[in-house]
Amino acid sequence: MALTNSQYEAIMRGYERTQDTNRSLLASRQEKVYRELSGYEELADSVSTLSVAAAKMVLSGDDGALSRLRDSLKEISRKQKELLVGAGYPENYLEPVYDCPDCQDTGYTDGSGGRKEKCHCFRQQEISVLYDQSNIRETISRENFSTLSYDYHKGEDLIPFKAAVSASLNFVQKFKEDYHNLFFYGTVGTGKSFLSGCIANELIKRGYSVIYFSALNLFECLAYYSFDSKEKAKLHSFYEDIYGCDLLVIDDLGTETTNAFINSQLFACINERQLRRNATVISTNLNLEELQERYSDRIFSRLTSSFTFCKLTGADIRISML
Repeated sequence: MALTNSQYEAIMRGYERTQDTNRSLLASRQEKVYRELSGYEELADSVSTLSVAAAKMVLSGDDGALSRLRDSLKEISRKQKELLVGAGYPENYLEPVYDCPDCQDTGYTDGSGGRKEKCHCFRQQEISVLYDQSNIRETISRENFSTLSYDYHKGEDLIPFKAAVSASLNFVQKFKEDYHNLFFYGTVGTGKSFLSGCIANELIKRGYSVIYFSALNLFECLAYYSFDSKEKAKLHSFYEDIYGCDLLVIDDLGTETTNAFINSQLFACINERQLRRNATVISTNLNLEELQERYSDRIFSRLTSSFTFCKLTGADIRISML
């Protein structure tokens, strides 16, 4: 699916606001440094003076002017960093500020053949708009490993929860070089969706494209694009996004009404993402017997052979928090 003109313009206006904010931040930092650090502004001004002088020397035939200029600029940079660090600032304090260094807050990076490509940060915003993920982003922003607590799991229930946390952290840390999938299952309210959200949040922050769906919403979307004749043109793009994103999270598998269409779509999703080596995280309240009864043998076989299973047990945390 493609963004409408208004959706695209809204995203680009967001980049413009980010650029303005960061330029203002850099300007205020510069003003502060010039005011507080004696000699820093003079060093900065000398850069342009030396550059103009070197340009004149080059035009007059001085072949060594550029080499001397480079040496002088390096020395100026060294002195500037020395002043900053000596005053307690990071040495890169006056370097340009970017929310996304990869595209420098433009939304686009240089691709092959000199073509501009959408940056991962643009792609994630596009996903949020196209698949109404904004409410999910708000939810998972509160679900992160720094807020994780072991206080709600007691006795024997704590052991599998710690194992699931360890598997989640390992999944994130080795995401780029070690393809694998996670399957959280167990009783209601034991932290399955929370850990899925922690993983999604962390990978979004690291620049990966993440699509987060409840099973019910995912299959509703697939049915809508498959059976509505006016929307079928969008089905291919939807498949490409679902199959091609870096991480797909399917939450609460089993809450949907299972039928032949659901079974075929779930298998196709798991199988295609496995072929492309794109990771998937699934959570469910079903136990393994219920999972095998509800879905086809080939789905159960694919899950058990290509996912790391993490079982969580215990009381409903949400009730404990009331």
